[in-house]
Amino acid sequence: MSEEPLPPAVLLMGPTASGKTDIALQLARRLPLEIVSVDSALVYRGMDIGTAKPPPEVLAEVPHHLIDLVDPAETYSAGRFRSDALHAMAQITARGRIPLLVGGTMLYFRVLRRGLAPMPPGDAQMRARIDAEARRRGWPALHEQLAMLDPETAARIHPNDAQRIQRALEVVRLTGRPVSRWQRSTTPELPYRLLEIVLLPADRARLHTRIRERFLDMLEAGFLDEVRRLRARPELHPDLPSMRSVGYRQAWCYLEGRCPEQSWVEQAIAATRQLAKRQLTWLRAESGAQVVDPFQGGRTHTQILRLIDGHLR
Repeated sequence: MSEEPLPPAVLLMGPTASGKTDIALQLARRLPLEIVSVDSALVYRGMDIGTAKPPPEVLAEVPHHLIDLVDPAETYSAGRFRSDALHAMAQITARGRIPLLVGGTMLYFRVLRRGLAPMPPGDAQMRARIDAEARRRGWPALHEQLAMLDPETAARIHPNDAQRIQRALEVVRLTGRPVSRWQRSTTPELPYRLLEIVLLPADRARLHTRIRERFLDMLEAGFLDEVRRLRARPELHPDLPSMRSVGYRQAWCYLEGRCPEQSWVEQAIAATRQLAKRQLTWLRAESGAQVVDPFQGGRTHTQILRLIDGHLR
């Protein structure tokens, strides 16, 4: 007796400002898809403008999952994402529909597909010590320290990626075992037949223009007021993973009076471009994925529809 085929799922990966959300919405309006967000910032409630979260009317029209899950004061891990994503995907499949996983948090995509080693839970005291050290020495200095303790992991992390540097140092200091060794001990497989689609813009200058325009649109939509409301909450502070998100970190710095008014916007745009660069580096290494240029207008949607149609047959 032949085994029953695995249910299908579609992964739509791309850099920030590449049009993933619009493409996903058009696909979901034409096919029996439900969107599962793969974005480490969209999980936070009250962070709407700076994350380009879909507006309420769109969320009501097209089913979305893994949005507004936690308060910004909480920490949301890659392990929790995998658990939440698998639960949402199982529910979607049970309804006879297809999960469409959309986002730009590449670590989440990797954890979803490859699983996650059972690393030790977070330790508040250790994290506080690492944060204090970072305030004294800076995250690039801690990245250099990580490179000596776990060069394989450090090579995948940007010197200013505070959250991932902190976690990697926390693990190796708590256990004496680097993250790279923990990760090699995991082998779970994703119980889905995957179609992986990568959005790779051929025109990098156009992507940079879209990044700038989108951030300026966020400012006009009230992004600074959103950050002011967040700063008014005494339990929130700039070292939280939520407040380290690109844009929020620079806005917080400006509102504290530490970043000049004339430069913080450019710093935020530059940080977003750096994020896109890291995402593109990761995406180019995706083997077996179908590559689509997102800036082809209707041709992009037609190409992706054909890919999905062929995957479902």
